[in-house]
Amino acid sequence: MPRFPKALTFDVVGTLIDFETGMIRALQTLCGKDIDREAFLSAYRGMRARGTTLPFPEDLKPIYQTLAAQFGLPESEAYADAFVLAAKDWPAFPDSVEALERLGQHFSLVAMTNTQRWAFSGMEKTLGMPFHDSITVDDALCEKPDTAFFGFARGRLSRDGILKDDILHVAQSQYHDIGVARKLGYTVCWIERRKGTAGFGGTIAVENLTTPDYHFSTLKELADLADEDALLMLQS
Repeated sequence: MPRFPKALTFDVVGTLIDFETGMIRALQTLCGKDIDREAFLSAYRGMRARGTTLPFPEDLKPIYQTLAAQFGLPESEAYADAFVLAAKDWPAFPDSVEALERLGQHFSLVAMTNTQRWAFSGMEKTLGMPFHDSITVDDALCEKPDTAFFGFARGRLSRDGILKDDILHVAQSQYHDIGVARKLGYTVCWIERRKGTAGFGGTIAVENLTTPDYHFSTLKELADLADEDALLMLQS
């Protein structure tokens, strides 16, 4: 890295937590049937792109209810509620826990998530409780890519003497994070979790990709770079 940031701010769902696998597993467990993964993710992406007045993951309930008939899922409210509650137990990506532990040795780690606190609390446990601070949709009262979310986070971090130029923002979603963070002047790292896989999966698509400062397909690669830089600093 050309400069050593003080803090890494993280998108959580899609970057650290594998929400695509989590949703498919929840559907298979709840409904006892195989689901066409990419077909469901495409339909889900279309629903998310329409917008909602409900915070995430509460907005999964109307999405489930709308898509149930299309995918042959039980249409009762109880199944929709169970699909929402399953979000707190979605799995981490295989490299997330170990990479976060390593990154935490060099930086303050801060979660910036559109997820409600009740669901994030489960995800945080899954990730090994790595964060020094966390900002959820309940705190910011808006969702990324709203610039107000970044403004709220910036104000919160400034209490600890961490300014915008001290932050590396790490995320998977070009729509929710990379594009807006770049426009706001943040240094950004794109973790392209679907690298080598066609399409945007469950993430809202963008017409044009924003070029990040750093681009990896795994969080492990970022942790490797941080370890290398730390060693170089010690040797200099």
